[in-house]
Amino acid sequence: MADWHEIDGGVTAPRGYRAAGIKAGLKPSGLPDLALIVSDVDAIAAGVFTTSHVKAACVDYCRERLQSKQITRAVLCNAGQANAATGEQGMRDALESAELLASALNISSESILLASTGVIGQRIKMDAMRSGIPKVVAALSGTGSDAAAGAIITTDLVPKTIALETTIGDRTVRIGGIAKGSGMIHPNMATLLAFVTCDAAVSPHLWQQMLSRAADKSFNAITVDGDTSTNDSLIALANGESRTPAITEMGAEAEKLEAMLTAVCQHLAKCIARDGEGATCLIEVQVEGAPDDAGARQVAKTIVGSSLVKSAIFGHDPNWGRIAAAAGRAGVVFEQENLRIQLGDFLLMENGQPLPFDRSGASNYLKYIAANSSINSDFTATNMSNDLTVDRSTVAPQRVDNPVIIKVSIGNGHGSGIAWGCDLSYDYVKINAEYTT
Repeated sequence: MADWHEIDGGVTAPRGYRAAGIKAGLKPSGLPDLALIVSDVDAIAAGVFTTSHVKAACVDYCRERLQSKQITRAVLCNAGQANAATGEQGMRDALESAELLASALNISSESILLASTGVIGQRIKMDAMRSGIPKVVAALSGTGSDAAAGAIITTDLVPKTIALETTIGDRTVRIGGIAKGSGMIHPNMATLLAFVTCDAAVSPHLWQQMLSRAADKSFNAITVDGDTSTNDSLIALANGESRTPAITEMGAEAEKLEAMLTAVCQHLAKCIARDGEGATCLIEVQVEGAPDDAGARQVAKTIVGSSLVKSAIFGHDPNWGRIAAAAGRAGVVFEQENLRIQLGDFLLMENGQPLPFDRSGASNYLKYIAANSSINSDFTATNMSNDLTVDRSTVAPQRVDNPVIIKVSIGNGHGSGIAWGCDLSYDYVKINAEYTT
């Protein structure tokens, strides 16, 4: 049983953080598009970013900042323009944004990290940024996490947020997070942004190690469409305001903190996978019997990322052959006679041999999951209005506790792993066919 519990507050649940999200005019729709998270004191920062060689200016900016200085006070995120593939001017725009925020907060620009999301090739609308920064600073609040979560999203149907609380020693420690992402999701750490705050005291090196491992078990274990974004950014701050003794090496307290950090990241990652463009359900693939955990995660992610598997799930077709084929091409060596595949409670293959099963019952299982986990929204591609955003006023919270479960065993190894994704519907093509037109 987890040694923590969920609380309200998102990134402002931990002590010493404020956040805001405003309408700055970056999106033509006039919906919220500029978010800010601020620590009231210096915070240790860690980051994991896209592995794409085509990167947004904010990614290069953050990597350079974190290599030279892991002390951070603020994270600024604009939505509407990715500021990727925008050349030298794109970097100048990023630098100016940091300088403007530094002046407004009266802190060093070296203590500011940046993130952007939107259409690749479009620069930040700097007139809107210049007028928006004083407004977002003025809007900072200890209850501003939801506003920030709403201001970072584009094609997302719902904001994504979580906060957890535990006790380390005799002190309460909290970790909160917000994220965005719906399409172009295939992290090699998609368009995916995640911001995490923590009030524990952790050494910089250890905090980065914890975040990298948490990313491998969460954001790097999801896929929507197989496309890795130019802007992927996972940024985590730890400011020590819980007044716990500094955690400087692995041990019981560090393991507890890392487990909670991983839980936050996994919740946000599953929310992103569930909110995949056009998706009707979340898919969870559990793999065991691999030579190691990395191999198991690789098999799981290959299965959940298969367009054929995803299409079959959308069509409520228990086509186990597609699952077997995906496992076989994952690049992890195993013997076919050891393959076992289960869909929900339906055992489809064992010892490499197909089994008779209730095909109608298995299909009804898939129908039931889709019917009971759908995001309640009348969203269609035409709702995007060339603006990559939708009105979320009638959208109910998404379900991530009711996924389609696929269990696969490939041998007798000790490796196990999980990956998450979503089905592939007609609406995915509609949304992306009209993405900029």
